[in-house]
Amino acid sequence: MIEYIYGELSELTPTLAVIEAGGVGYAINIALTTFTQLSGKERTAANPGQPCRLYCTEIIREDTHELYGFPTKGERQLFEMLMTVSGIGGNTARLIMSAYSAADIRQIIATGNVKALSAIKGFGPKTAQRVIVDLKDKVLKIDLGNDAATMLFDEPASADSEVKTEAVSALTILGYPAAASSKAVDKVLTQNPQATVEAVIRQALKLL
Repeated sequence: MIEYIYGELSELTPTLAVIEAGGVGYAINIALTTFTQLSGKERTAANPGQPCRLYCTEIIREDTHELYGFPTKGERQLFEMLMTVSGIGGNTARLIMSAYSAADIRQIIATGNVKALSAIKGFGPKTAQRVIVDLKDKVLKIDLGNDAATMLFDEPASADSEVKTEAVSALTILGYPAAASSKAVDKVLTQNPQATVEAVIRQALKLL
C-alpha cells in the first residue's frame, strides 16, 4: 500500500499530476482542488522540479491500477468515504471533489443538501439521497484541517486559448463529450475572459 508519494512535480494538468520519486514517474489522478494547490506560482508545469507530497489511494482491478492523490489525509479520507457508497467509483468520487471543495462536500452531506449534490452530472436525487443517508453520520468525523477551504489561483492563466485547452481536456477526461465541453467552456470564457482554468471548469460543470 502506498501511503504517500513525495518527489518532484514533473507534469501537471487539471486531472493528473506526475511526480518523480526515486527515478520513477508516478501518474496520479487528482481533483481540481488539488490542481489548484499544486499550480501556485512556485509549482507549475512550466516550472518543474518543485517538491510536493500527495497522499494516495490505490484502486487495483483486474484491468487497471490507478492512483488518486490528495494534499491532505482528510481529503483522501473523504474521497475514500465517497467510494463506500454503492455506485460511486474513483472517477465519480473525483468528479464530486472537483465540483465542490472538501469543506463544501462535508457540509452538503451533513446538512442533507440533495439539490447541491444533484447538480453534479450523473447525480439524480436518488443517488444524492443515497450518499447523504450513507454518509451523513460519518462525514463530520473527518478532520479536514486548514487545507479544506477552496483555494484560488494567484494569477489567471496567460491566454484564453491555453485556458480553453486545459479546461476542455479536463472535462473530457472526467467523462464529458468533447464537443459539449468545448461549447460550455466557450460560453464561460465569453462571460468571463479572465477566468482561471479551475473557475472555467467549475462553471462549465454547471452547464453540462
